[in-house]
Amino acid sequence: MLEMFGRLADATVHAGLGLDPTSALGRSLHFFVEDTTKIFFLLVVIVFVMGLFRTLLAPEKVRGYIEGRSRGVGYLLAVILGAVTPFCSCSSVPLFIGFLEGGIPLGVTMAFLITSPLVNEVAVVILGSIMGWKMATVYVITGMSVGVLGGLVIDRLRLERWVEPYVWNIRMGAVATGQVDGSLPGRVRYAWQEVQTIVGRIWGYVLVGIGLGAALHGYVPQEWFLRYAAADNPFAVPAAVLMGLPLYSNATGIIPVAEALLAKGVPVGTVIAFMMSVVGVSIPEFVILRKVLKVEMLVFFACFLLVAFTVVGCLLNVLFV
Repeated sequence: MLEMFGRLADATVHAGLGLDPTSALGRSLHFFVEDTTKIFFLLVVIVFVMGLFRTLLAPEKVRGYIEGRSRGVGYLLAVILGAVTPFCSCSSVPLFIGFLEGGIPLGVTMAFLITSPLVNEVAVVILGSIMGWKMATVYVITGMSVGVLGGLVIDRLRLERWVEPYVWNIRMGAVATGQVDGSLPGRVRYAWQEVQTIVGRIWGYVLVGIGLGAALHGYVPQEWFLRYAAADNPFAVPAAVLMGLPLYSNATGIIPVAEALLAKGVPVGTVIAFMMSVVGVSIPEFVILRKVLKVEMLVFFACFLLVAFTVVGCLLNVLFV
């Protein structure tokens, strides 16, 4: 079904504007038109479906699933729920407080926090639709693995001392979230509001990402990437992680850039490390987390993620050569 967006781009750019398909401008505009229509169509559909799903999975239920489980089961549930729950950073913070107040270990809580922005259910579906389900599966597995590893390290080092003291004194009722109308019209209304809120918040990032991807696709020669970003360059993955650090985008917005990089021959590991760096380490999220975590924890958190992304990228480059 998604082929219709390619045909729409053909009709608009080649037949309508008369641009040569082999020219740089023709390739760039075709990429931009096809990805813009395709990604926004998928965004609306997937966010609406996930909005309906969210009416069945309130944050209190997520906390209830993890609470009282053994440490191993807790980690597994934390990363699975982090991957499938559509909670943004703003709703993650009260959920984080609720986890700790409910007696869930800090490591399990941090595993959820690490996985939640990295493995975004909307981005995973778009990633699979555009770049293939093999790529999406690799991304999900590595993201969840980083979440479990981060939680285990934080648990092992007993870093509870780097959580703000007031968090431990908050009562459970103080972090309860609003209720959703349980009728079908109420759930549909909530799902549509999610579409308006989420698409309204990220459309600019998505357009910038598609624009960068289109420029890379049309104007940057493949030889440039093969020379500087090949798998045998030991500095390619660390450089990709550092380049992604100052960039702030959601996972959906960075997919068109990753698509263009893969098309130019950049190795899978380098592309995934770049994606994770852009999505997993963002200043706005860290500003929100500063409300509940001390600066020492945030520094440790950021350093761990950057090292983990580099190791994951290098490992995947070896496995997928």
